[in-house]
Amino acid sequence: MAEAERVIGTPDTDDEAAAPAERPKGRRRVFALFTVALVAYLLDLGSKMLVVARLEHREPIQLVGEWLRFVAVRNPGAAFGIGEAFTVIFTVIAATVIVVIIRLARKLYSLPWAIALGLLLGGALGNLTDRIFRAPGVFKGAVVDFIAPAHFAVFNLADSAIVCGGFLIVILSFRGLDPDGTVHKD
Repeated sequence: MAEAERVIGTPDTDDEAAAPAERPKGRRRVFALFTVALVAYLLDLGSKMLVVARLEHREPIQLVGEWLRFVAVRNPGAAFGIGEAFTVIFTVIAATVIVVIIRLARKLYSLPWAIALGLLLGGALGNLTDRIFRAPGVFKGAVVDFIAPAHFAVFNLADSAIVCGGFLIVILSFRGLDPDGTVHKD
């Protein structure tokens, strides 16, 4: 009987019980993704507002001697100030990343992937907000950077979220965990 039901496509009772259990789990992962993204975005936005209000056009704040300081910098390019003439392209890339992550969210059944993609989404939204709403104009805005370790680029919390999310994705990929929750060994 079970073989006949499998051939003609009538689901067994066990399959019916398993299907509803997957849907809430997937919804929880999507909720986790958007929660992580929102927290990362709000932390980035709040820190940038604070930096612009309290630190811009002022002396840097030394946190750990010469090793770490806060200094307000407007960066129209990418990391290390590369590509300052391509601000519009960075805006398009950030918008594309956001769209891809939102589309991928429908197939998300892995909590680690939800966290990683949430960090990427929050960081991309943070820097995209700067590129759209900050001077010198729409899609040409400079990103507010302020964390300045010695002998390294100045960055912000959105950049940190993007790097941490990307690092987590690399680890998950090497461990064989897919966004849909399946594990493969290659």
